[in-house]
Amino acid sequence: MPITKIRGVNINYQVIGERGPWIMLTTGGRRGHEEFIPLAKKLAARGHRVVLHDRRNTGASDVLIEGSEGEEVIWTEDMRELMQNLGALPAFFGGSSSGARTSILFTLRNPDLVRGLLLLRVTGGPFAAARLPENYYEQYIRAAREGGMAAVMATEQYQERIKANPRNEAYLRQLPAEKFIAVMSKWRDIFVAGAHHTVMGVTEQELGSLKVPTIVVPGNDKTHASASGLAAHRMIPGSKLHQLPIEDQDVPLIPFPDWGIYEEEIAGAFAAFIAQASLVAAK
Repeated sequence: MPITKIRGVNINYQVIGERGPWIMLTTGGRRGHEEFIPLAKKLAARGHRVVLHDRRNTGASDVLIEGSEGEEVIWTEDMRELMQNLGALPAFFGGSSSGARTSILFTLRNPDLVRGLLLLRVTGGPFAAARLPENYYEQYIRAAREGGMAAVMATEQYQERIKANPRNEAYLRQLPAEKFIAVMSKWRDIFVAGAHHTVMGVTEQELGSLKVPTIVVPGNDKTHASASGLAAHRMIPGSKLHQLPIEDQDVPLIPFPDWGIYEEEIAGAFAAFIAQASLVAAK
């Protein structure tokens, strides 16, 4: 996979498709981009160019535990530079879960660079607000306090980062535990401050200020309850709702690959939406 230096960090990325409108899709959680490759190929087959990447601190990209802003804001800055370097702006932005949230934040910060939003599995609600700070931050802060960076490096998440990118081992080994704790605590606090919103991380006022064409495909687990997607649709002016033939499940998380049977429908809905948005923009 191509590697490019973005704001001092080696970012792993790929472009799928050779023609048509540009799309940047971002995966959820702290996962790499691989789970979106099948969907990207389906969109490419419909005449689009799809940019996938591993955000810093995910996948095979570099780990860099620093920054005064929230982690998702830092990702938006990386996304902008990557897309600028590819000559891919303006573009459609979207993703699942934290990828959807980050795409919304990107649009709020860079409205002129976004042709439309493609939102899958919007996160929100008390279950997600209680679950995700532990998943993303607190367990690693606790490990660092109890066992230093050796304990952090022994966790499944950081073992995966080291295996995917051996450079990360040397970086983590020399990183002072005190700095790791301080930065992760700051990121956690910023994340928690926005966790109570109906659509996690974004206020109703911010959603109401969005002026780009938007399509919302709600999720169906306790982290991505359909109610959160329906709320996003209500709050984003003029947004389009596409509901899959699914019902909410009483499970913490349905992995995105389990949605594979719906990818043709999702790709078709996104392609139709992009075609319509492009037609309207051309008038």
